[in-house]
Amino acid sequence: MSKRRKRKSTSQPVAYQAAKSGADSSARKLPDNFNPDYTYVKQDLRTIGILAGIFITILVILSFIL
Repeated sequence: MSKRRKRKSTSQPVAYQAAKSGADSSARKLPDNFNPDYTYVKQDLRTIGILAGIFITILVILSFIL
């Protein structure tokens, strides 16, 4: 079997391409008043963590029983 090799990515980030091509980078800036609200993301991550902990605990208990 042959070893797999990672391919080098030829695509570059958009910001790098714009700076490299000499384009005006101010057109891609976010507005100064950009303030996203990620409270729902924090709540979802907390819920996922709690559920994962419960499931792992159940699996450990079941491993002793079975």
